[in-house]
Amino acid sequence: MTHVHIVGAGLAGLSTALRLAERGIAVELYEAAPQAGGRCRSFYDERVDRVIDNGNHLMLGANRAAFSYMKAIGGDAAVTEVAPAAFPFFDLANGETWTIRPNAGRIPWWMFVESRRVPRTRARDYLSALRLLHPKPGDTVADRLDPRARLTAAFWEPLVVSVMNAPLEEAAALPLAAVLHETFGRGEIACRPWIALGGLSSALVEPALARLSQLGVVYHPGWRLMRIDKEIARVTALRFDAGTVDLGPDDRVVLAVPPHAANELLPGLSVPSGTRAIVNAHFRLPAPVRLPGGQPLLGLINGTVQWMIARDDIVSITVSAADALAEMPAEQLLPRLWRDVANVLGLAADAIPPVRLIKEKRATFLQSPANLKYRPAAVTAWHNLVLAGDWTDTGLPATIEGAVRSGEAAAAAVLRKG
Repeated sequence: MTHVHIVGAGLAGLSTALRLAERGIAVELYEAAPQAGGRCRSFYDERVDRVIDNGNHLMLGANRAAFSYMKAIGGDAAVTEVAPAAFPFFDLANGETWTIRPNAGRIPWWMFVESRRVPRTRARDYLSALRLLHPKPGDTVADRLDPRARLTAAFWEPLVVSVMNAPLEEAAALPLAAVLHETFGRGEIACRPWIALGGLSSALVEPALARLSQLGVVYHPGWRLMRIDKEIARVTALRFDAGTVDLGPDDRVVLAVPPHAANELLPGLSVPSGTRAIVNAHFRLPAPVRLPGGQPLLGLINGTVQWMIARDDIVSITVSAADALAEMPAEQLLPRLWRDVANVLGLAADAIPPVRLIKEKRATFLQSPANLKYRPAAVTAWHNLVLAGDWTDTGLPATIEGAVRSGEAAAAAVLRKG
């Protein structure tokens, strides 16, 4: 092949470009936005006077593709491991705290130890949740769990909503089962959270662009793809707002854009429909913050905020499956979010510190059972075009790991086509 043209410089596009360039393939990378990273990047914000992420993301020890990618670009030094794995929780209704502590090895004996599990739960509560590991294709998570169980509200619900960006009644059980097999199914090391305390771009984006430049990849920021010219079985040209790229007979195209954009460019393409929002806020406090449980990560129940991450004097919060909140005006939403943070930290609820609110209304595709069948494979009907993105058929939820694996699959498909 002569060139591979990759449209989209989110993690899927960056991953594809890296794997192809490492094989000596000539690659050009195009991004509509002024910066790479898509929904997984950092920027300096004047309101809080800090570098913050546009969305809160963490990786787990089981994310082999993400760690392989970071090692290849030299970004692995920018992530911090929470070891041993520990998931502290705080009940906003009564101030109760607990920490889930998986054990080493594949036999999950931790659920038989009272201090390692949710208070007032029993080992058999956890064993009954093994039904999550073997769902049917049409199952939601709610179909596999007892909604009345304390364990559901105190552990499974905050976990599922964050991973699937959907409530239990809507979230497809199959992709969640894949995550559970790779994490809790493999023991404590696989469950360890890894957090980019200096920002996602420092681990995943900036070193990737530097490495791609070393490998000869030509990067075009600010190039928005407006149209794809096609013949019966191949793509013939890419029409960007900045110019047209005519494709030679040996050229290849990787389309690594969100599903709605792919559908506009390729009418009739099978893509999952619908999206779900995520709301994030970054509060700057007067001094470095220590969260209950002693970890940089804290799960919350019985409130609006679902997760908190502490990075020095910045407390970042996340609310997933947040379509209704994303429609609220900031002057109503911010006091509601801050009340939860203030409750946890013992601060005044009426004194909101400097804050940046971020609403990602199309954070992920709707990850329901009905939508799974519309997730396309990397290979398309056009022999010189393949797809990448966390919405493609990776078998995983729309996560960092899913995006990077989709890039690996796209690169493999290009190489197979030769």
